[in-house]
Amino acid sequence: MAADKLTGAPLIDVRELSKDFRTFKRREGVWGSIQNLFVRDYMTVNAVDRVSFEVKPGEMVGYIGPNGAGKSTSIKMLTGILMPSSGEARVNGFVPYKQRRQYVKTIGVVFGQRTQLWWDIAVVESFKLLRRIYEVSERDFQERMERFNQILGIQDYLFTPVRKLSLGERMRCDLAAALLHNPPLLFLDEPTIGLDVVAKDQIRKFLRAINREFQTTVLLTTHDLDDIEELCRRIMIIDHGRLLYDGPLDLLKQKLLRTKQIKFAVKDSAQLAGVHAFTRDGLELEQVDQLTYRIRFDRVKVSTADLIRQILNSVEVRDLLIEDEPIEEVVKRIYAGAALQEVAL
Repeated sequence: MAADKLTGAPLIDVRELSKDFRTFKRREGVWGSIQNLFVRDYMTVNAVDRVSFEVKPGEMVGYIGPNGAGKSTSIKMLTGILMPSSGEARVNGFVPYKQRRQYVKTIGVVFGQRTQLWWDIAVVESFKLLRRIYEVSERDFQERMERFNQILGIQDYLFTPVRKLSLGERMRCDLAAALLHNPPLLFLDEPTIGLDVVAKDQIRKFLRAINREFQTTVLLTTHDLDDIEELCRRIMIIDHGRLLYDGPLDLLKQKLLRTKQIKFAVKDSAQLAGVHAFTRDGLELEQVDQLTYRIRFDRVKVSTADLIRQILNSVEVRDLLIEDEPIEEVVKRIYAGAALQEVAL
């Protein structure tokens, strides 16, 4: 949903949210283990450090960062599992860790490696139990199950015990279960981890559909940056517990992904001499296969249109494709400490 169409009060309002864990340095070896029983050197780890942000109704926001950055800790505070050390969070009008019983009825949560379905009973029985827990009417239940089946294709294994489902099948069922009560807000923690390309595509299609049809707000944490590019216009990047960037994905790519790529295939080997003329300053030529090449260039210094004209004037081209660098390159630079001053934070 376009950001300029998002109105109203924030659905998620986070102010200076922090979470500290007290741990101790473990000594090595047998003698060290014995010492740990009696003498411990404690230290405080700032898992989340004064994070602030808002999410409007209907947004799909990507929340990304390396392992240990604070993503899952943030989600656990926002879902009421953990109590923050300081700061405030108000979600759906509730303080999650203070009003958890009422609050959890208004959200959906999917953790990629865990399930909310009962392991040894048929999937449909889990759905029926959840229908009663969430007090969903029979009519709404049937309508939603039909819609879930149309997009996710879960009908074929509704009567299969959860333990016999593949990871992709279980994930589809977990998504349906999380949305059975039509919550306005869905938290997703690595929803496509371990899935094949087809399963990932089905889940992304489903998420786009529920966002479009029901204006479901989605906060998505993932290491799969294809999920982010497919689903989210806005991203937040966290590292060492601090929010490094919060803004449009396109702006981040525009400011930090200055390199563009043109991939082209020449008609025949007679064109190869003309290709090597593109090894001048500012251009990086890479041979992909016998007749296919990729030119990388700084789009600030070199006009894409001009370079394409030069290629077409120099060699006979069978195919040509303009590519951006993968978003992974942006994230790598940020994690490595690349400056973000060019981007309006």
